[in-house]
Amino acid sequence: MDRDAVASWVAGYERAWRTPGPEPLAELFSSDVSYLPSPWASPIVGLSRLALWWDAERDGPEEPFTLTTEVVAVDGDTAVVRIWVDYLHDDPSRWRDLWILRFDADGRCVRFEEWPFAPDQPDGH
Repeated sequence: MDRDAVASWVAGYERAWRTPGPEPLAELFSSDVSYLPSPWASPIVGLSRLALWWDAERDGPEEPFTLTTEVVAVDGDTAVVRIWVDYLHDDPSRWRDLWILRFDADGRCVRFEEWPFAPDQPDGH
């Protein structure tokens, strides 16, 4: 993987989130993907389980949000991406995430680890 391939994969993730149904996931994730939606969560293992979670987590493909991304690092099959997402609901929310991604030889994600942060989370002080 290189920065351009990772950026293209992230753009595909956004397109999939904005597309009805979970079918685009097969282009992005391996069949045995391990997906951690937070460092404290149990992993979602397998594409079929991820598809169920995916549809349950979003408000639908018309969900209004903006997404800005920056590929921070790529080392072999592993990448780190910084994410800024602003959901534009009646009750808006903002998230800043770090994604740690590991890819197979076909460019599909085999391990997705998300570190999401919201402004109202305690900062540890």
